[in-house]
Amino acid sequence: MSTGSSSDIQLVIITGMSGAGKTVAIQSLEDLGFFCVDNLPPSLLPKFLELMEDTGSKMNKVALGMDLRGREFFESLFEALDDMSEISWVTPHILFLDAKDSALVSRYKETRRSHPLAKTGLPLEGIQHERELLEELKGRAQLILDTTDLKPRELREKILHQFATHSKHTFKVNVLSFGFKYGIPIDADLVFDVRFLPNPHYIDHMRPMTGLDEEVSSYVLKWTETQKFIEKLTDLLTFMLPYYKREGKSQLVVAIGCTGGQHRSVTLAEYFAKHFGEDYETIVTHRDIERRKERH
Repeated sequence: MSTGSSSDIQLVIITGMSGAGKTVAIQSLEDLGFFCVDNLPPSLLPKFLELMEDTGSKMNKVALGMDLRGREFFESLFEALDDMSEISWVTPHILFLDAKDSALVSRYKETRRSHPLAKTGLPLEGIQHERELLEELKGRAQLILDTTDLKPRELREKILHQFATHSKHTFKVNVLSFGFKYGIPIDADLVFDVRFLPNPHYIDHMRPMTGLDEEVSSYVLKWTETQKFIEKLTDLLTFMLPYYKREGKSQLVVAIGCTGGQHRSVTLAEYFAKHFGEDYETIVTHRDIERRKERH
């Protein structure tokens, strides 16, 4: 096989004990830009490798979650892993998630789920059976994480630290402008109301403009109250953003609203996106900027 630029393909196989944190691991890798597939049967791995090769560099980071509950699954996986050792364009890594039996039993009780391998319904029976089945696979893993004493946030941090190639891109700040008359964005983490600032809407020739126009933005930014607001909000966000990042969030949505989402909120969203773009990957979105055009 030869795929040219595909030589940088990174393949992470996520497996381990049921209840040890596979879902958190998959979500964390997805936030890092990995193409994720959960519960892929190992027998389909060769076909999936063909798909990866065909897509080339478009699929250069892949994470596969495998829930191995039968001996035939192991035979298929080990055969596929042996075959991959002969392939130069993909580098497979096995991430094995483990935890002490007592912690896994406690988690099953909390969720009221039954272990898939527990014939009698007792979680410990299934956990011990699964541990025996997974022993050889655990020995082949490049990375083993014991999640016994880890909170989901802490597991997420470990995975991000292990697999992030560009740490700046693991946390994004989405600055969103909107108009209160159209409703508060349901996906906003922080909402700030700037309707107290002088409104360009009441200046006839600025009314059809938006905060993307230099004349409007200059008007909004020239006021003392605007500068004071910028100073205070900059200070607040400078303090808060590192803590949100440390908490393991992949994105923070900062919503700034004015009456119609045309002038003041757009101006300030652009300002803060540019300001914090020096330290974070920043996206600016203007939800309602086209609303006026839709009404005419």
